[in-house]
Amino acid sequence: MKHSAGSPIGIFDSGIGGLTVAHAIRQLLPNESIIYFGDTAHLPYGDKSEAAVQAYSIKIADVLLNKGCKVIVIACNSASSAAYELLKEYTGKRAKVINVIDPMVKFLSDNYQGRKIGLIGTKRTVTSNVYFKKIKQLKKDIDLVSLATPLLVPMIEEGFFNNAISSEIIEKYLENKLLDDISGLVLGCTHYPLVKEQISKYYNHKVDILDSSQITATYLKLFLENEGLLNETKNEEDHFLVSDYTDSFEASTKIFFKEKVHLEKHLLWD
Repeated sequence: MKHSAGSPIGIFDSGIGGLTVAHAIRQLLPNESIIYFGDTAHLPYGDKSEAAVQAYSIKIADVLLNKGCKVIVIACNSASSAAYELLKEYTGKRAKVINVIDPMVKFLSDNYQGRKIGLIGTKRTVTSNVYFKKIKQLKKDIDLVSLATPLLVPMIEEGFFNNAISSEIIEKYLENKLLDDISGLVLGCTHYPLVKEQISKYYNHKVDILDSSQITATYLKLFLENEGLLNETKNEEDHFLVSDYTDSFEASTKIFFKEKVHLEKHLLWD
């Protein structure tokens, strides 16, 4: 399928955490139209089986392909590790699929050879070892250590960030000996940019805090430029779809996207 530069960018996540990626894309590529899909009926993906995450991802890809998206961005680490290869095969030439893991792995291999890097993420992302395996394949001298920080997502979703409670939880995790002497820390979950400043403060701003939302947006821009698909003029409205709607989701979107957005309910299974 031949897309034009004016075709939208599809972005999906298990919920609304991926709006941090959507926001980074909006900041860097203001002329692009975004169609965001938050699978709020099935969140979180972090504790679902691989088969379930793959089934949800295919269904969402269908929605985004039907809306003519030129690129589909998997704005979720769990879905990126479980469903990326399958989605790439499924969409074929209909759209390019980009995940949030590969741009970060490339960034690390280009900038952090011979150094120790920490990663924090959900249990699913950490136990999948996906970052470690991809870095090993590149045969780069990077010492990657990963720590599961499962309390951070519910903490952020409940609005506990930039306060004493979140500082204490973050400190408890980052004190782990595993993370001693790191040069950089990968935020391996799209919720974590919301506590980026607190994490940086813990390290007295002496450790690089690596935010996959910004790195993915930069990677996407380069891809669109190379393919001649960069949109020069904004011609379509952004749309934000969710598979289940509650007022609290609508309220939370402002936290992740930095502005109020209107959520449209779109059932995955009728």
